[in-house]
Amino acid sequence: MRSTVVGSYPVELKEASGFKDKLLKSVGAYDPFKDSIKQAVFSQLDAGVDIISDGQVRGDMVSSFSKFIPGFKIEDGNTFIVSKIRNPTGEISVKDLLYAKNLIKEYYNGNIPEGKGIKGIVTGPSTIIHSSRITSFYKEKDDAIIDLAHSLKKEVDAIENKVKPVYIQVDEPFLSTGMVNMKVAREAIEILHENLSIPLAMHVCGTLQDAYKDLSKFNVEILDFEFAGNNVNLDILEKNISLFKGKKIGFGCIDSSKNEVDSEQETEELILKGIDIVGEDNILLDPDCGLRRAPMDVAFKKLKLMNDIKNHYM
Repeated sequence: MRSTVVGSYPVELKEASGFKDKLLKSVGAYDPFKDSIKQAVFSQLDAGVDIISDGQVRGDMVSSFSKFIPGFKIEDGNTFIVSKIRNPTGEISVKDLLYAKNLIKEYYNGNIPEGKGIKGIVTGPSTIIHSSRITSFYKEKDDAIIDLAHSLKKEVDAIENKVKPVYIQVDEPFLSTGMVNMKVAREAIEILHENLSIPLAMHVCGTLQDAYKDLSKFNVEILDFEFAGNNVNLDILEKNISLFKGKKIGFGCIDSSKNEVDSEQETEELILKGIDIVGEDNILLDPDCGLRRAPMDVAFKKLKLMNDIKNHYM
């Protein structure tokens, strides 16, 4: 049994303070997010998280990717599809992931222990397209989803080859909404999964009542759902566990919708229920979703609570 995070972490941007940083800022080369990545990485590791993220500190889950992909335009904080979607203009998250991985090595004095590491996170093609407005070129969202999948495949491959993460997670919260053509969404994930030598995970928020049968058919090794803030999902998982045979379950056991530390007793009971349903070898503990909106101290305490319970039963 290992622990992870869904992705995002609170961000505290710091002004350039030292001489070197001020000099870099004067020439437009200062990166105000670098300290935020370091804080996110060390906070996750201090809390006991096994498979961390880089904190996803550079913006929202859609524009963080769409601003690097030709065919998209961002205006007043909204993403528009204005032409055919093509390959990214460069690697989107590799630099931050490599920096975060080096921080893990620093944390462990040069050698990352077995079972620890980082994962790459990519916002899924269905979610990006359904979060965007088509103004040109595409008549159907489904065609845009497939083109975007081919574009994002470049990023997925770059993460695998250059970062060598434990696995790659695709965020597809829209798949529980009933708005998405699941056949097309599954085809898009197939494109991302092709020739990967590491596991692919898919995170889906929301109630699974109308989606769990379709989701169980996706070609991914890990399916990540929320259970702390959604009691319905626990019943669905228990009654239909046979559908998920052969897959690991990312088990959301911390309620990310509340900016307060979860009940230790309730969290422990939920985790034990999850272990009973899924099995200790097939469960990854994590929060329901990202913790970006939580105060920094609350986000840390939530993660530490989860890991303290995990360590008690290992």
